[in-house]
Amino acid sequence: MRRMETRLLLGLTSLLSASCSPAAPGHPEDAVVLGALLPFSGSESAVGRNLEQAMLLAIEDLNAAGGLDGRPFDLRSRDSHSSTARGLDQLLQLLYADKIAYLVGPEEDELAREIATDVKGLDVFHMLPGYAAPSVARSETRGGWMRLAPAPFHVGCALAMVAVGEGVGTVNSLAARDDYNTRVRSEFTTQFVALRGRVLPSVTFTSGEHTYTKKIESAFASHAGRTLLAAYPATASTIVTEWTVSGRPGTWLLGPALRTEVLLANIPTGSLDEYIGVSPSLSLRSECPVVDGSEEMAGCSTENAAAFIDHFSRRWDGEAPLPAAHFYYDGAVLIAMGLVYAQATGKELPLSGYELQKIIRDLNSPENEPVRWSELNTAMARLRAGTRLRYIGAAAEYEFDEYGASIHHFMQRWKIQGHAFVDLPPVAVACSGVN
Repeated sequence: MRRMETRLLLGLTSLLSASCSPAAPGHPEDAVVLGALLPFSGSESAVGRNLEQAMLLAIEDLNAAGGLDGRPFDLRSRDSHSSTARGLDQLLQLLYADKIAYLVGPEEDELAREIATDVKGLDVFHMLPGYAAPSVARSETRGGWMRLAPAPFHVGCALAMVAVGEGVGTVNSLAARDDYNTRVRSEFTTQFVALRGRVLPSVTFTSGEHTYTKKIESAFASHAGRTLLAAYPATASTIVTEWTVSGRPGTWLLGPALRTEVLLANIPTGSLDEYIGVSPSLSLRSECPVVDGSEEMAGCSTENAAAFIDHFSRRWDGEAPLPAAHFYYDGAVLIAMGLVYAQATGKELPLSGYELQKIIRDLNSPENEPVRWSELNTAMARLRAGTRLRYIGAAAEYEFDEYGASIHHFMQRWKIQGHAFVDLPPVAVACSGVN
């Protein structure tokens, strides 16, 4: 009922203001607007601005390459407040008041699920670059969803393969009770069993608890060979600090959300030294040679990611992009490439979500000629001429399955040393059922 009232109120507000304000202050009147919901405040506020900077950089690069046949691209951002309840209102504002046709985000899994019906009903295109985005595993004729980062299945597979590769026979987990970390934990334990390992009793917790001492005691009482810590950085730093004070029982395996400076800045120095985790790789598939035709990989080159980091840092006064920011940059570029090609081939804009998703999937077929994120001037010119090009982005060489989910073949393995993350040879995603 609350959502229905919100939609009606937003629709009325939009009708009343339509003739008065064709463009928001500071936004070009004829712009092709991408809408983004990002966590600028609340528990995940440390990442919001960085992700927006990546999208703003993409918009600048796209406009420098000519935009959509002369029309500029623009970004309209709203704050999720790191909250499902408050974020939902802002999402509905983007869809019903701002009338966004091309939506990016949110980071919060529950929020993305909440608006799935609205995305379908309005036939909006929904780009999901975030690690915690919901899975994309169904065909639709209205609305278009695309997921860029590896799904929990890929993460869980990689974590299980790392544990088995280290000769670990038993595992368990200490996992936050939210959709994303719960699914990572589930996929990890399922794949570990499939690889003939044994899973011991695991423990879940709710983020924001006053203390996690008893949860830590319960998790390590099983004496598992590895205990997966599946949580977001703010909560994980409290857990690691309490674990350190209690004498550092057991051995951690670290989930993908923990590869962030926020974690390192808020734990006792050296407390997690030599502990291993996995996260989405920022190396291209072509930068990762396979050893002897097996699934073992040598160290990957990082030239592409390093070039993007330099590009981002020069624009934002030396600030480095978070790993997730690479996917947000790519999300904006993929949308723009799809729209430019659609217009060049006679499609009427604004494009429906379903149509845009199909165009982006088709453009990124392996047989099409590749073009890099650093070659957008050339790419846009050739797309305007009707040439089909697949995108080699800041985060990946993109290829999508029939539902719009990016296909990933390996994950980055890393360890912590002091105040730094050190990359290790990646691990192939080779579990049964993985693309």
